[in-house]
Amino acid sequence: MPAAMTQLTFDLPIEPRFGLEDFLRSQSNEAALDMILRWPDWAARVLLLVGPGGSGKTHLAHIWALRAHAERTAAATLAEADLPRLIAPGAVLIEDADRIGAAEAELFHLLNLAKEHDTFVLVTARSRPDHWGLRTADLLSRLRQAPAVELHEPDEALMRAVLVKLFDDRQLSVDTPVVDYVALRIARSLDAARAVIDALDKEALTRGRAITRPMAAEVLRRLDAAEAMHES
Repeated sequence: MPAAMTQLTFDLPIEPRFGLEDFLRSQSNEAALDMILRWPDWAARVLLLVGPGGSGKTHLAHIWALRAHAERTAAATLAEADLPRLIAPGAVLIEDADRIGAAEAELFHLLNLAKEHDTFVLVTARSRPDHWGLRTADLLSRLRQAPAVELHEPDEALMRAVLVKLFDDRQLSVDTPVVDYVALRIARSLDAARAVIDALDKEALTRGRAITRPMAAEVLRRLDAAEAMHES
């Protein structure tokens, strides 16, 4: 193949892996992981799982939903949901409750139904209920009473481990100095790690070359420029 030519690439989506074996324990998430694995021996039937975007909430919530055979729904869609059906399996996952919008009455009704039927409810959010802007006082009071466990921003060690795992998932062999270089220059977020690995994978395939530090630097500059343009 001539040097000037590049390989044809296909944009095939790489689905995140949400199995327990794919979750990497660290100081930033171990309390939340232990609580999820403690189910069904929870002190209460409702648990809040709180953490910033990219901290692993979705992964942990999916682990629990699989173990509990739970129904899953986004909080903002509760107004259109069949609430009795959601609680019927005995466990329900409500995601992104801090973005509940106009569905406060439905969430309050669901919590009441869950209490009546001894249903477990896992609620995920980026912050505690006091910061959601709730207008329903009874709902806020109910959520304040629920136990909460927090995920924190991934630490440096976790970011390195996540990058190594994501490279390995794609069968990409990358030297440790390149991993370290990337880990120190991206946001402390699992979403950011996935985005940069996706970009590096495509770049390496397009060039038909291994991932190197100069390639990583170029890709990171490109991602930073795209983000800056999006924010402007």
